[in-house]
Amino acid sequence: MNILLFHSTFGLRPAVRAAADRLRGAGHEVWTPDLFEGRTFETVEEGMAFKDEIGKEELLKRAVLAAAPHSERGLVYAGFSFGAATAQTLALGDDKARGLLLLHGTSDIAESASVDELPVQLHVAEPDPFETDDWLSAWYLQMGKAGADVEIYRYAGAGHLYTDPDLPDYDEEAAEATWRVALGFLETL
Repeated sequence: MNILLFHSTFGLRPAVRAAADRLRGAGHEVWTPDLFEGRTFETVEEGMAFKDEIGKEELLKRAVLAAAPHSERGLVYAGFSFGAATAQTLALGDDKARGLLLLHGTSDIAESASVDELPVQLHVAEPDPFETDDWLSAWYLQMGKAGADVEIYRYAGAGHLYTDPDLPDYDEEAAEATWRVALGFLETL
């Protein structure tokens, strides 16, 4: 499988590279575009401020340019938090998308979004301050309306970015469970 894996607002950190290596070890080809052009951050607030400074339009442009050389192959779009939101936007606009793997995040869905049974898997903490229960319920319904085939996995007590071992949110048990399920999902695509 060809996977485009987007980083969170912390930037392209070692955990993202390690995740890409894990996916490669399972036989997938993986690209990790650096939408922040080498910048990484120690706090969510710093990363969010930098993301806002660059702007949504520019970041989306960078993501589209990163996907362009590979999209004809039929990509699985994936990402962490902000990167998951980016992956979702691209997958819903790419009729060749093979799947969507969301780790710790979702995004708004255009009213006109339409996919043909796109396989989608979401892994998120429970509770998650960025992905509230009400938001996730509405998101699930909208994704279904758009034609996606969605699975949601919640991890009680885990922090928002629980798969990153270098962050305080890290939860080894939840992270390993996420990777087991996600790798299984990718094998079905």
